[in-house]
Amino acid sequence: MSYSERWQELFGQAEDGAAMRLASASSNSGADGGGTGNLKYSKGPWTSASGTAGDLRTRAETSRTVLGRGHEGVEAGATGFSSVAALKSVLKSWEERLRAVRDECEKLEGNLLTVAKEMGESETAVKASLKGVDVPDKADEKR
Repeated sequence: MSYSERWQELFGQAEDGAAMRLASASSNSGADGGGTGNLKYSKGPWTSASGTAGDLRTRAETSRTVLGRGHEGVEAGATGFSSVAALKSVLKSWEERLRAVRDECEKLEGNLLTVAKEMGESETAVKASLKGVDVPDKADEKR
């Protein structure tokens, strides 16, 4: 059972149609984050990691495309050379690797964004909320 399914089981809609809502929930997404439904989430570490995975996915696909274009016409211009077969083998190997990186990053991007939404980036929110807490200095406590 996923985290969100468990949450829904514990705090979902009651038989009379009423539902529990988080005190921080809002019907609008904040400018500092995105969101779906009523839950807001900030652009914290999980969202940032998702964006990085998305960027890497795009760069892997771009690199694969550029690599393929760089090999266009090589076979026709090098007919009879034994290095053409080796070059084709290397090209195929790199294309497969870049496809695998692209596909893995696509999955990772979605999974990280899901975690960000489900957790509400709580680590970032808690840390930010604690910055305003006044902690007395140990020297003040001895007085």
